[in-house]
Amino acid sequence: MTVDESQPEYWVFGYGSLIFKPPPFYDLRVPGYIKGYVRRFWQSSNDHRGTPDAPGRVVTLIDKKFWLTLNDPHPSSNDDITWGVAYRIKKENIKFVKEYLDHREKNGYTEATVVFQISKVGIVDEHGEPVSEEIIEKLGETVNCNVYIGTPENEAFVGPQDPQQLAQHIVDSRGPSGENREYLFELAKALKVVAPESFDHHIEDLVDRVNTLI
Repeated sequence: MTVDESQPEYWVFGYGSLIFKPPPFYDLRVPGYIKGYVRRFWQSSNDHRGTPDAPGRVVTLIDKKFWLTLNDPHPSSNDDITWGVAYRIKKENIKFVKEYLDHREKNGYTEATVVFQISKVGIVDEHGEPVSEEIIEKLGETVNCNVYIGTPENEAFVGPQDPQQLAQHIVDSRGPSGENREYLFELAKALKVVAPESFDHHIEDLVDRVNTLI
């Protein structure tokens, strides 16, 4: 997806590692959610949490309509939303950040645009400091965000797996960015901070299973 670098700002939605390992040069970090997708550990990773010979597992987003056609042992969230964070990138940094993200998400991810529902709680600047009410009000209720998704057509897409086998795979996997289990634990911890009221059964069940295996 080509991004118009003349635009005053660029937004990207993070639902996986971007939540706890943000991109460079953002000036706002905004909690919130999108609708119509299900987050799953169904994408293999041969460059971050695994290797080409032994790929790890990382999350992707599955279109809810397509997900309903699959035999997934885990339910979707009760409210049919996926929590995460959106980062705002100002004009002068768009080109650099876009190139950074394209490289970081190169293992099977493609770009899409989603409507991000802004939470008014927990918005911070690049230093982690809360922003003013004036800035929050100017953001409005929603913003269109770029997002990187591993679609079912990409070669790294794994699809539904037995939860216990998936947990064991996560325990056994590691790559240049570290242990696969660390990715799972960091994501689960970050989601509790971003949206304490939310509950991602898929993530929490995998955390419980992995903890019993290590």
